[in-house]
Amino acid sequence: MQEKTLMLPGPTPVPPRVLRAMGTPMINHRGVDFSTLFTEVEAGLKDVFQTNNDLVILPAAGSGGMESAVVNLLSPGDKALFAVMGVFGQRFVDIATGYRVEPLVVEAPWGEAVKPEQIQEKLAADKDHEIKAVFVTHNETSTGVTLDLERVTQVVQEHPAILVVDAVSSLGAIDLKTDAWGIDVVVTGSQKALMVPPGLALVSVSQRAWEVVRENGCCSYYWNWEAYRKLTEKKQTPYTPAVTLWFALREALTMIREEGLKQIFERHALMAEMVRTGARALGLDLLAGDAVASNTITAVRSPAGINVKDLRRCLEAVYGVVVAGGQKKLAGEVFRIGHLGYVFPNDIINVLNALDLCLLDLGHDHEAGAAVKAAGEVLKRRGKEK
Repeated sequence: MQEKTLMLPGPTPVPPRVLRAMGTPMINHRGVDFSTLFTEVEAGLKDVFQTNNDLVILPAAGSGGMESAVVNLLSPGDKALFAVMGVFGQRFVDIATGYRVEPLVVEAPWGEAVKPEQIQEKLAADKDHEIKAVFVTHNETSTGVTLDLERVTQVVQEHPAILVVDAVSSLGAIDLKTDAWGIDVVVTGSQKALMVPPGLALVSVSQRAWEVVRENGCCSYYWNWEAYRKLTEKKQTPYTPAVTLWFALREALTMIREEGLKQIFERHALMAEMVRTGARALGLDLLAGDAVASNTITAVRSPAGINVKDLRRCLEAVYGVVVAGGQKKLAGEVFRIGHLGYVFPNDIINVLNALDLCLLDLGHDHEAGAAVKAAGEVLKRRGKEK
């Protein structure tokens, strides 16, 4: 059976040494061994989050971490502001609506980023400070668009609302300075840039956010951050942890420390430039402009006359390359190439070569080999710049 190359926005490829770590013999999750594991994971995560804040580690997907933020910070009838520029910004709205929170929304067309000024305008109009929290998506997985988060944090600090950031497809790949930028809550998941299988939601919580949590009084049993915080002092979790994923995360964090965050950010920027340059060399249009384009995901418009499903089927069946389709209103219009986590230049060359050949098979008119050549030029130039 052909080994497949995952070029998805997530789950992302898991390094062999992380897979091996998952085979570590099981331990007592209430014993000293787990407390040691907890301490090591916590320290590594704080480096990646760039924070000294408390961490909450939940056995859940990223969406579970998002829901935990809503239920701990807000109560029915509260008002919150949501910045929506794709599927996952809308998911925050849907979660909040389910808890009978009143959502105020600022939006951007899919493929564009919400402007900080849109958020600033809404907050300035809130003279009575009824808005309790602002929820934003740092990197919109469905469109391959990155928000100017640093500028957004400056805008939100003009208002007493706390800032909650969905960093599921950005943390560990795109710079996010939790403490330096004054972000109250950051949510991410294990299955993206952290190079671990799905199953862990990771949340950093500032002291200011903890004050809101206490005032709010969480109505959830399983998602209750206070329960996790109390056990954190003992380096334990309130409920049974996903121990094998903790083993994997410890090893992945070791790899991140070995490579260095700065180098990781630079690698992801290189991968993104190679993908975008290669796709354009094939005559393909990208959903997002360069000013807001993500370093972890690229959404590419399928050329006229070529069905996205046929293209994806060719990539996987013939060349073993797996890419994602478009979501919601982008279904059938774009395909998405993930280039985050355990991804390197040879992976990008592989996917671009397969894309080139599949497009030729499907009747697209372009110069054969153009994508690999263009991406190679990017790689050569970046190498000379170092």
